[in-house]
Amino acid sequence: MRRQARAVHRGLTATAIALALAGGLAALDVLFPPPLPAPGVAVSAVVLDATGRPLRAFPLADGRWRLPVDPDQIDPAFLRALLEVEDRRFWSHPGVDVLALLRALRDALIAGQVRSGASTLTMQTARLLEPRPQRTPGAKLIEMARALQLERRLDKRDILALYLTLAPYGGNIEGLRAGSWAWFGREPRELSPEQIALLLALPQAPEARRPDRHPEAARQARARLLRRLVAAGLLDRDRANEAAAEAIPARQAFPNHAWHASERVLAQAAGPGEHSSEAGVPGVSGVPGVSGVRSTLDLRLQMAVESKVRALAVSEGPEVQAAALVIALDGRAVVAAAGSAGRDRSGGWLDLTARHRSPGSVLKPLIYALAMEDGRITAGTRIEDLPRRFSGYAPGNFDRRFRGEITVATALQQSLNLPAVQLLAAVGPARYASALALVGTTIELPHGGADEAGLALALGGLGVTVADVAALYAALGAGGGVQPLAWTELAAMHNRRTPATRLVSDGTAGRVLDILRDAPPPPGRLPSRLLSQAPAVAAKTGTSWGFRDAWAAGVVDGHVIVAWVGRPDGLPRPGVTGQRAALPLLFDLADLVAGEPAGLRLRANGSEVAPRHALARFELTTPGPQISFPPQGAELWTEDLSRGFIPVAAGTPPLRWYHDGQALPEDGAGQALWRPHGEGFHELVVVDGTGRSARVQVRIRRF
Repeated sequence: MRRQARAVHRGLTATAIALALAGGLAALDVLFPPPLPAPGVAVSAVVLDATGRPLRAFPLADGRWRLPVDPDQIDPAFLRALLEVEDRRFWSHPGVDVLALLRALRDALIAGQVRSGASTLTMQTARLLEPRPQRTPGAKLIEMARALQLERRLDKRDILALYLTLAPYGGNIEGLRAGSWAWFGREPRELSPEQIALLLALPQAPEARRPDRHPEAARQARARLLRRLVAAGLLDRDRANEAAAEAIPARQAFPNHAWHASERVLAQAAGPGEHSSEAGVPGVSGVPGVSGVRSTLDLRLQMAVESKVRALAVSEGPEVQAAALVIALDGRAVVAAAGSAGRDRSGGWLDLTARHRSPGSVLKPLIYALAMEDGRITAGTRIEDLPRRFSGYAPGNFDRRFRGEITVATALQQSLNLPAVQLLAAVGPARYASALALVGTTIELPHGGADEAGLALALGGLGVTVADVAALYAALGAGGGVQPLAWTELAAMHNRRTPATRLVSDGTAGRVLDILRDAPPPPGRLPSRLLSQAPAVAAKTGTSWGFRDAWAAGVVDGHVIVAWVGRPDGLPRPGVTGQRAALPLLFDLADLVAGEPAGLRLRANGSEVAPRHALARFELTTPGPQISFPPQGAELWTEDLSRGFIPVAAGTPPLRWYHDGQALPEDGAGQALWRPHGEGFHELVVVDGTGRSARVQVRIRRF
């Protein structure tokens, strides 16, 4: 009985000691928790395109690159090699590997010095979270305690993500993903053996093995890691020898596409109501999620648009900049955005899609849409283009000519000023400004507002941005409904679920676009109405006062495209119009959106085959057709319209004539016969055998 009592006493004493130790450890754990930042470890923001491809990474405020890491997006071969080299029992130990500690102690006693380490990945993560300059036994004990604390708070996958995010890779590079970009210029999803070995070697001695400063040390360390992988059965010896012979990489650039657009993406992602659907890793925070912010941009289209914008600016001169936006009507998603033609050019660091500039005539379609919505006009309504004063305001046309009585459609297509001012006077400047505000336009009005600006608003007497113009044309392209531009996938999804605000009716928006589809195209392009089997471009140009800004905006194939060309300092460029500088860029971008143009092909018998779409372009060395009769701007007088006229042109046969989109019939001698349907202004188009065209505008009058 006495023995049993002593055994019970010893058991109770041991239990009490164990409970006291456990309680003490728990108290210490509460009093001295591991240094996990409450909001998580700060990581560099990464902007992705709509398919998940990286567009641009942003360094932290202190200049470090630390990209968020998701273990599920890492090459499994690297993860197997990491655990083999650093922590074989990672998935089973509680943060401290007792077997590894005993092995390291045995090796140290036999050799008389430390021969191998026993740090687990959890212990290394604790050291990265709470660095200590001295590697003393006391520091090692603290690491062990911290590792146990981390294992209590996080699961194994989260600890692995933390380590992969914080591991040093030399200089200001932290984390596997940043290391892979810095040394190989790629994501670590698929890594070669030499890349895996170097990425394993660098965290062990990041400064001593930096490839850019100590390439030989990096080579030797990589070779040792390759031999370890061979010994572990993770790599074939011959392949390891090939990997060891590979060159040591140089420092690579981080993703740096869509420079300005990426900042807009982050700004919208950080806005109210924007939340990531991606699951984050505890202890690791990004903006938002662990992979990056999913934008609406398309990387391939973005790079192509940037190239086109830059080429146009370079061709225009050293001081010229250009900017462009491409918007998908579905969700108002921004699929490509070039804020400038390059940061190496004057003003290139500015996001010129967000700068206020005078729009010239590019906003005129809204005036016509409001007038149509009120029932004041239709496309065929006759309106006067004649000199007129509006309470002391006497606007004139760009070419200082007047056309007399014309249709509303012709007035908009030719961007005549007098009809636009007349319609604005009927609609009211205040209502026009309110409509722009409804679109979300951040308009800049003169002091005193729309009333003081008055009818000058019709001709660009305000300031708007490229993004503002895109939002307006998107409303017209989407049946008159207004929604904000979406830079992130979440914002686009919200737009798809949210009813649009009504600007004008669907019918009014469609009629305005129908008029714009018949507007003159740039040189080398066929009029859209001649290519009925293809998606046509509904476009409008604008030129601000003093030739400071050249604009073109349009709707094509479910997208809105806006192009701006000018000097960033606002100085004039005499003679440079939206028609000459910006409209060709818009059509080039439309080619990218709708697909490469097939061009105008001819069958053996000479009859036309409609091109694949309306953006057919012709770049030939021989001259295009030249119209000799009727000459441009002529007035043709006749007693009998039914007798008609025979137009004459020189060019590569066969020559085909069109009036109002309809092919002209031929007389008995094989010549085109044009019978005007009435008095007024008319346009004739001739297309020669090479597919190029010429046009003249003439006026028909009766005796």
